[in-house]
Amino acid sequence: MNQRNADGRRSARDRMRQQREKDRAREKRQRTLVVAATAVAVLGVATAVGVLVSKNNQGGSSGPVTAPKGATGKDDLVIQTGRASAPATLTIYEDFRCPACKQFEDAYRDTIHQLQDDVKLKTDYHLVTIIDGNLGGSGSLNAANAAACAQDAGKFTAYHDVLYANQPEESDDAFADKKHLIELAGKVDGLDTPAFRDCVNKGTHDSWVKASGRDFAASGFGSTPTVLLDGENIYGDQQNPLTPDRLKQLVDEAAKN
Repeated sequence: MNQRNADGRRSARDRMRQQREKDRAREKRQRTLVVAATAVAVLGVATAVGVLVSKNNQGGSSGPVTAPKGATGKDDLVIQTGRASAPATLTIYEDFRCPACKQFEDAYRDTIHQLQDDVKLKTDYHLVTIIDGNLGGSGSLNAANAAACAQDAGKFTAYHDVLYANQPEESDDAFADKKHLIELAGKVDGLDTPAFRDCVNKGTHDSWVKASGRDFAASGFGSTPTVLLDGENIYGDQQNPLTPDRLKQLVDEAAKN
């Protein structure tokens, strides 16, 4: 074999080796892109639909259940706002630490208030504690208890809106601080009273909140916010997304029927 042929074969082998290395690098990049695309898709669904329920995050029973004043529904686990005679019922399962719940509230708060003022709609709130279970902490529980304490004082709606307006980052368990929850009550006229402070500090409605969480875990719904109109799930459908105008339309149709 002459030197030229030997060099030619080595050159061919080198080219084949380089090509194989390029092929492996390309396949690795493709696998990385697939994984990244999947992660983005999952994140998008979580943002649009809400936070998934963890089966072990609702806590057990820890004493008698003390429902807030005016609680209604099955086992008195519902806080209802709006006129009871309104023809349509909006049911909302929410967690005060849930970012997707805040997105829903920011987008629909004014519409819900207007529909309630027009006596077309009443709203049933179920307070749950998904984020505490998924990320740890007690902010969901403490905020929900404080909201129930505000219900005792007839100030639920205003305090509910204040909590969402001041929601911390999801990983920041700021609502675990009961002093902070009491400070936020100062934004609602007449709420920051000794009775409210005592209710917040003692966790008067903690067992009620946990009972609400267990009820949600058993409901078959998988995320917050879950939003139903007269029992029909109307939120989270990416093919037919809900808008404030569509909510008004659906409520008007329900009122006619």
